[in-house]
Amino acid sequence: MRFKTFLLVSVLLFCATAAHAEFRAGVAIRVVTPDPLLPVSGGVGPSNKVSKKEGDLTVRALVLAEGNTAVAIVSADFLGFPSVLGNKARAKVKDIPPQNVLIGATHTHSAPDCYGFADHDGRVSTDLKYLDFVCNQIADAVNEANARLRPASLKIATAETKGKIAFNAYAEQLYDPRCHVIQAIGADGRPFATLVNYAVHPEVLGPDAGILSPDLVGPLYQRIHEKGGGTGIFMNSAQGGMVTADNRGPDGKSIRAWPECERIGNLLADEALRIVASAPEQKAPKLFCAARSITFPVDSPLLRAVMMSSPLHYAGNDTNRVTTQLNLVNVGNAQILTIPGEALPNIGYYLKRKMRGEHNLLFGLTNDAFGYILTKVDWNSFKRYDYVSRTSLGEMTGEIYIDEALKLVQESLASERLAP
Repeated sequence: MRFKTFLLVSVLLFCATAAHAEFRAGVAIRVVTPDPLLPVSGGVGPSNKVSKKEGDLTVRALVLAEGNTAVAIVSADFLGFPSVLGNKARAKVKDIPPQNVLIGATHTHSAPDCYGFADHDGRVSTDLKYLDFVCNQIADAVNEANARLRPASLKIATAETKGKIAFNAYAEQLYDPRCHVIQAIGADGRPFATLVNYAVHPEVLGPDAGILSPDLVGPLYQRIHEKGGGTGIFMNSAQGGMVTADNRGPDGKSIRAWPECERIGNLLADEALRIVASAPEQKAPKLFCAARSITFPVDSPLLRAVMMSSPLHYAGNDTNRVTTQLNLVNVGNAQILTIPGEALPNIGYYLKRKMRGEHNLLFGLTNDAFGYILTKVDWNSFKRYDYVSRTSLGEMTGEIYIDEALKLVQESLASERLAP
């Protein structure tokens, strides 16, 4: 009798362990549209008043789990989401280590200010109660996605998009047209989440339109859902200097209207679903996550002033340097690196060339958004780069980031070789 009881317990423990070890995924959404509407920010300087909204702002969480490893990927419809806010959200997440929670901003230019930018008179319009609400909603979304984990497989694919989606306003062809897609497939064979990783500024409307909006990302999500792709998650990429939405009309002038957001968002969604459609299904993808702190000197007088005047106090008492989190994630045959800002396309191309995945993804504006990230040879070198240099932490930001990111790539490779 004792033997039978022991055998039954052993079988149950084995089944529980096997179930826990299998790859799982979960997804959740929270709407964070402010009511009443708040002014919107397109960058350093005063926010702009709005009179209406087009679409809703959301925060979306995709949790991936395998064995004892869980990773949360969060996409938030804001210009940027500083780590001081991200850490508030992480502190309320259950059962996932804070260093495994990646929080990225879509970079819409039509959402409330999350930095605390001062206007010309030194006044700040940031609504701190609203930002606390957003942090709570991010944590709630992650916790729900983690609670809803279910057995899943993945389809992962990379290809160039076709059609009029993005271009580089500084040098038309200097951008990355590749779109990376990770799709979670349920046990019923149907997709329930589609992550799109692509470099583009969602600024079709821009902050001066008087509209609060997720911009092109809203229609992207709607189209993915309508086409059977489940919940959409958009993670921006290396879109600095200045990879923007191609909303140029026949006369060359920008079309700043909601139908243009719909055109571009729908097209990007269609392309992402086309790209991933024929990808092989990965039934038991492995998951690995590493994190490290990275510190940058703050040489920019403009960004130092932003840090000093912000009610968020995300610089503490030291405005000479900033420290943030850098992540590397291996999932299936994909490798992901986070970027704490807007890296220029050449940095993006270089990193992808040096990364170790069959599919190499860059999550820009993730875990922080410290302005533009340039290499030292680009920084302040051309008149065209005057603005992106002024709104960069400094000359060495790109060099420090590239060095630390590639060290993490090498360390992860060594860890995989040592794994049993």
